[in-house]
Amino acid sequence: MPTALARIGNAAHNASVLVRRGVVPWRPDHGIKALIAQRKLGPVAAAVAVSAMRYGDLPALADERGVLSYNDLEQRSNALARSLRARGAGEGAVIAVLCRDHRGLVDSILGTAKAGARVLLMNTGFGKPQLADVAEREKVTTIIYDEEFTDLLSALPSTIERYIAWQEDPAAESALPTIESMIASTSPAPITAPAVMGGLVLLTSGTTGTPKGAPREVRSPLAAAFFLERVPFGRREPMLIASPIFHATGFSQFIIAFAIGAKIVLRRRFDPEATLAALQENGCTAMVAVPTQLQRMVDLPEETLKSYNLSKLRVVFLAGSALSPELGNRATALWGDVVHNLYGSTEVAVIAVATPQDWKQAPGTVGRSPHGVEVRLYDEAGNQVTTPGTVGRIFAGSGLSFGGYTDGANKQIIDGLLSSGDVGHFDTSGLLFVDGRDDDMIISGGENVFPLEVENLLFSHPEVADVSVLGVDDADFGQRLAAFIVLKPDAKLDDEAVRSFVKDSLARFKVPRDVIFVPSLPRNQTGKVLKNELRAKLA
Repeated sequence: MPTALARIGNAAHNASVLVRRGVVPWRPDHGIKALIAQRKLGPVAAAVAVSAMRYGDLPALADERGVLSYNDLEQRSNALARSLRARGAGEGAVIAVLCRDHRGLVDSILGTAKAGARVLLMNTGFGKPQLADVAEREKVTTIIYDEEFTDLLSALPSTIERYIAWQEDPAAESALPTIESMIASTSPAPITAPAVMGGLVLLTSGTTGTPKGAPREVRSPLAAAFFLERVPFGRREPMLIASPIFHATGFSQFIIAFAIGAKIVLRRRFDPEATLAALQENGCTAMVAVPTQLQRMVDLPEETLKSYNLSKLRVVFLAGSALSPELGNRATALWGDVVHNLYGSTEVAVIAVATPQDWKQAPGTVGRSPHGVEVRLYDEAGNQVTTPGTVGRIFAGSGLSFGGYTDGANKQIIDGLLSSGDVGHFDTSGLLFVDGRDDDMIISGGENVFPLEVENLLFSHPEVADVSVLGVDDADFGQRLAAFIVLKPDAKLDDEAVRSFVKDSLARFKVPRDVIFVPSLPRNQTGKVLKNELRAKLA
């Protein structure tokens, strides 16, 4: 762990980043009010309160139903918080939010925080069993949801209060209170701060079982510098967030966007060409997305891509799943030096960020850790790995790291650092590379193999649209590789050609013995492949 002197140095550096990037108000009275809001309301509710003070009627959010200013969001969240408290959903309540990305989601997050309740962001891809399990474990008392998920809520006890955040027809009669009606019928005046801040719970984006709850407690007001040091989001510039806000990536950048007075552009459902249109229409300088969304965009026909002017785009911020060298390079060829590849997790938060310069030097890298973030590699015995090129388990820590899951469990900790669950290596220049999940490594014929290396190679094949490689049991070799491949239209690739392509570049034991062509890969909302569903195809 860093020494006291190092912590002071990191804090000073991060403070200078925030001043330079416009997060810290220049006016002393605004600075004092910002600190008071942070202490009373917490980082989520304070973000909009401070932004309303600084940016007032400037645009804050644009969705399918128009544009809201920072003052609008401040007043709407005041009214919603007041209404929730009046209905008994204030301090001590746990409010689940099951919404796509739109103003109702933002209102719900801000209003719940101001009411002093605990907000739990639910995954919109849940099935009934997962929704019921999470609601029971987290002791949910109230749920705010989009009308389209009404049937899903039949899995929940009738004792849980229900409010609707989004109606397909906003003028239609609703049997339940809606967010809009609650806001319209209540005073938007400033609301008294809760005696105890309610808190925030994000869910892990695991691909098996029920996601775990990871409470977030930002212990340092300087935490935004972990991102802004290496990602040049522009103050008061439009930013499109395509990554779902219920996930750590979208949520963290949503809060940072408020801090710099950005105009946040949201769409309820991702569509690749509609996203290009929104970027052009709003003059966005930044986009936050997961790699699968970027893949769908760059796979559009060349004439479609050329029909949109994205000359203002400076940042394509990617996280949530691995970014292949091939995909990052295609985005760079299309839009210039814009790729910023974040490596992190719900539990550890930001671990490293690759800038466009890092990416050009070493495509596939996740870059370097910002000041205040410590990253180390350890072997299976818990010894630190320091030799460049040597693979080790990745551990990290910062002021954004969580303190344990809501069920009392935690990640493995060594020297105060949390396990990321991944393995990787540093190169001789200090750039970090992720080689795969710790539990994805297979041993085939006595050789260690990480499927990610084979996936990245197959992604580079001109006829491959999508691919996932995983290990399966094998009677002769212990384990073997199986490659699930989605072909591009009119592709002629067959299984023997796939094996030959891999054999030309990698060792024999890394060649997939099973090659299965599928129409699509099962993925969760953040782009991670559901590998258990693929394994079931081999059973």
